[in-house]
Formats: sequence, structure tokens, C-alpha cells
Amino acid sequence: MAIKIEMLRCFSAVAEAGNLADAAVRLGRTQPAISMKLKQLEDHLDQRLFVSDRKSQLTPVGLQIFELARTELRQFDDTIKAIQTAAVSPQGLVRVASVPSVAGLVFPSMVEKFRVVCPGTRIELQDTDTQQVIDALSRGKADIGIASNDHTLNGIQQTKLFSDRFGLICSPRHPLAHKKGPIELVDVISDQFIRNDLCLSITSQIFQEMTARASLSARNTLSLISMVRSDRWVTILPKAVLHIAPSDLIFREISDLTSRRQVNLLLREKSPFQEYSEKLKDVILSTNWETNLSAGSPKR
Repeated sequence: MAIKIEMLRCFSAVAEAGNLADAAVRLGRTQPAISMKLKQLEDHLDQRLFVSDRKSQLTPVGLQIFELARTELRQFDDTIKAIQTAAVSPQGLVRVASVPSVAGLVFPSMVEKFRVVCPGTRIELQDTDTQQVIDALSRGKADIGIASNDHTLNGIQQTKLFSDRFGLICSPRHPLAHKKGPIELVDVISDQFIRNDLCLSITSQIFQEMTARASLSARNTLSLISMVRSDRWVTILPKAVLHIAPSDLIFREISDLTSRRQVNLLLREKSPFQEYSEKLKDVILSTNWETNLSAGSPKR
């Protein structure tokens, strides 16, 4: 008997749940049916996948197969979704993944212009961190990515989109918002400073040494902004973040921090609707985003 996808799905569900009962509920199957699929898989492999009949612990072989099974299931489910999407999108589909700090700047005008060029073509938008943008492109779950920093990836073209300067983000009620004269790093890096993942792309050794001692960090951009809005906390982010930040936050340049964040557009060279992906890329590149940042920042 060949290994079937349902065997892997039942095995993965039990491995994740740690018991048959919860796995059966998750899959909408009976426990005997799940147990039968597990036995078929073990018989085919001639290996025990669980240490005991309680199914609470995987054997060493089970651990290896579990990781392989999860990868195969993700690939299978992604393929089924792509087939279904193609069936209901005869005029094409383009999937775009972007870091949140750029999505608010690029998405609105991008969608408006693309609809003129390719009316009827569907667009799926998602905002996530840079690593997940790269993962989505690599796994074929996105056709276009917009991410921070440079990335060399097989089968993915990279084009520079714009760069924006890092600076202080704070509430207008914070003392630094009203400080006369230039803002310096020593003013910002204090017990009120929140470190974030984008800080890692700042190459200044002095900056990294100063921020390494930060007692608070936030990985999620929206959580970070919520903390800053409380008036007590401050952070350092690229200027484009203002396009997703509430209107009651301000950006101030830091005189001894001139680092800029590089934003790149990434395009998969092989996508289900490559023609439309290429057209959307051209639409995005037709705008001078750096000029827009300088001239069209949200008013504060």
C-alpha cells in the first residue's frame, strides 16, 4: 500500500495533539478511523512512530517523519489552494506580501493603478515581517514581496524600491517631542526606549552597543506603536512607519544616526500568473516612493 496524504494528515494531527481523541475532533473523524490510518502508515514503514499506545510521545523515527509529513502537507494544501484559486480567477491573481511599515505607503495607490491596467485581476494582500515575506515567496505563497534589506534568493528577482531614514517615533505628549534643538541618541536610548527588529539592520556599532542594554523589546509593529502611544515609551523606526501609525505619533530625525533602511521589491520568476505579476511590478516601480516619503508624509 502506498503512503497516502490522509495517512500523513492523521499522523500529524495525532502527533500535534498528543492523543487520538483531540486529533479526531480536529479532523472531524472517529478515533477508530484515525487509529486505522496510523496502523496503515506504521505497517507500510515497518516502524513504530509512537513510543506507546497513548500516542503522547514520538519515537526518534516518528520525529523525523513528523517534520517531513508537515512539510508535505503544507505543500499539498498550498497546491490545492492554488488550483482552486486558478479555477475561480480566470483573469488572474497576484499575491503580494509586504512588511507592515511599507504596506501602508504602497498598497493604496498600487491597487488603484493596477486595477486600471488589469481590470478584473484579483489581488491578495498580506502584511507580515521580512522573514515571513521571504518564506512566502520561497514557498510559492506570494508572487511579489516588499521587504527590508537585501536578499539573494534563487528564482527571485530583487529591485531597489526606496530607502528611508531611521528616526525617533514618539507621542506628541512625550518630552522629546518638544525638545528644542537636535535630538541625539543619548536622548533616546534610555529606560523608556523599546528595541525592535528593524533596529538590527542599523549597522552603527555605537548604536548596537547602546541598544543592546534595552530592557524592553517588541517584535510586532502594532504592539510597538501601541506602547509608544501611551506617552511613556519611545522607539526608533524608519520614516515610512508613519503611514501605518496613528495620526497622534510624530517622527524626528536623530542628528547622530544617519542610517537608512533599504526597501526592496522581490518578484518570483515563476508564478501561476506571471504576466500579471510583472505588470504589478511595473506599476509599483512607476512611482518614486522616496519622493512621496519626503513630500507626502502624513501630516502630524
